[in-house]
Amino acid sequence: MNAVIYARYSCDNQREESIEGQLRECKEFAESKGIKLVGTYIDRAMSAKTDNRPQFQKMIKDSEKGLFDTIIVWKLDRFARNRYDSAHYKAVLRKHGAKVISATEVISEGAEGIILESVLEGYAEYYSAELSEKVIRGMTENALKCQYNGGPGTVGYIIDENKHYVIDPLVAPFVKEAFRMYADGYLIKDIVKYLNEKSVVSAYKKPMTKTSVTTMLSNCKYKGVYKYRDVEIADGVPRIVSDELFNRVQERLKKNKHSRSHFKAKEEYFLSSKLFCGDCGACMVGESGTGRGNVTYNYYKCSNAKNRKGCHKKAVRKDYIEEAVLLEVADKMFTEDMIDKIADKVMVLQDKEDTAIPLLKKELAETEKFIDNLIDAMQMGMLTKSTKQRLDELEARKEQLEADIINEEINSRKLSRGQVIDWLKKMKSLDLASDDNKRIMVDTFVNSVYLYDDRMVVSFNCREKASVLALPDGCVSDGRSLGEPKHKHTNHFPYKWLYVIYFTEKKVYMKKHPSFQTGLTGVFISHHLNKSTGVLLLDSKQKRLSIAL
Repeated sequence: MNAVIYARYSCDNQREESIEGQLRECKEFAESKGIKLVGTYIDRAMSAKTDNRPQFQKMIKDSEKGLFDTIIVWKLDRFARNRYDSAHYKAVLRKHGAKVISATEVISEGAEGIILESVLEGYAEYYSAELSEKVIRGMTENALKCQYNGGPGTVGYIIDENKHYVIDPLVAPFVKEAFRMYADGYLIKDIVKYLNEKSVVSAYKKPMTKTSVTTMLSNCKYKGVYKYRDVEIADGVPRIVSDELFNRVQERLKKNKHSRSHFKAKEEYFLSSKLFCGDCGACMVGESGTGRGNVTYNYYKCSNAKNRKGCHKKAVRKDYIEEAVLLEVADKMFTEDMIDKIADKVMVLQDKEDTAIPLLKKELAETEKFIDNLIDAMQMGMLTKSTKQRLDELEARKEQLEADIINEEINSRKLSRGQVIDWLKKMKSLDLASDDNKRIMVDTFVNSVYLYDDRMVVSFNCREKASVLALPDGCVSDGRSLGEPKHKHTNHFPYKWLYVIYFTEKKVYMKKHPSFQTGLTGVFISHHLNKSTGVLLLDSKQKRLSIAL
């Protein structure tokens, strides 16, 4: 886990050591959790109520480059000006593979706060998608007319006053030569050099690179085909190269393209920053190893054990741990009673949320009072050049404050209880085969998971009682390497339903467990300590009975 620290002054009169205190606590937190620090971003004397924080914006931009996967803040109010901006920026970071954690808040910003942000993100994405559909409809109309649809241009073409593509006579000959060179066996780097020598720039007005040349050689526009989404129109654009030359280039590109199988897909560890070693408390991080037959096994391993810092906790199979946690979330967080409780807590929090609106309205009232006083003075004959200048400044400030209040009211829109419940029910029906959905489920509902040798303890957001799940030997590594596990982990319950038989001192009853559906694997043991002395797991296909006491 590579992390950066973001620290910020909240105002100019804050003591200098306060920022150092933030950094110190963040560094101590990172060290205690085995997190590697790779950088620091500091905005001095900046308020979170503005996005004009240069280091903050640089950090968001750097996240695109994959320089880090975690941002550590002293408290989450250091990160964003309000819940709505926080949801926006966290969604941006999530797309870049990064997340935000607090060094001082055990349950980051309050469990219901996490859920509120997740709801806001969901609705923001919905409105964004709705807007996108409207934009796409308009752009499709442009496409049917073979018109330019915005974005970077195409090397070798210019756009006329009617938004149609026209060949650029100064650049098109070099583009055609680039196609010919590649078809004749020249390397991409040779073509890059040639085009840069001819002062041809990319669609982004920068020097040509291997990527921009490869993109250019793949663009069907050069053979006269206009393409936008599902719209494809032959002879919709004036051609620069012949079909024969274009096809020769495509054949060579296809032949030279690296097979995707040569590269390992990056494995995502959804419990990163949520999973902790039960022995020493350090973060558990993702690791992989290869067993017999060149099979790759993925594990979570204690960061202190990995770095030989005195902990001897064995690595545990990633697939088992993640699946068991997801099943427990599905079982515990989506009952009708739990959905109502979560909705109530989110609504209470939302009503308490601070926004800048009261402060802006207070300043507006003061500004209007100053304006009235100046007008009274002017009516009494006390008009000077400086008085008129001051009045103009106050009028301009009044207009700005009125605009800021409107913007804040728009950005601080509140959700209804019905919207929160609808969102929770949608979460309940998420397809957990999707990696994105797994991540959303874990980030929203799981507060922490502590892993011991024989069990794991799962704590949830908005639920007081933690779950204790048994840990079988089959998911633990052999302790010598991260290759094949000590006992082969198999699909213990690969059947459609698992029946859970509860028994108490007075009666025995059986219940079909809804969380087990086709395709889910692993062992799951539910502890209902308040109503049972044990849980029997019945395999519905083999009729095999197992017991956990």
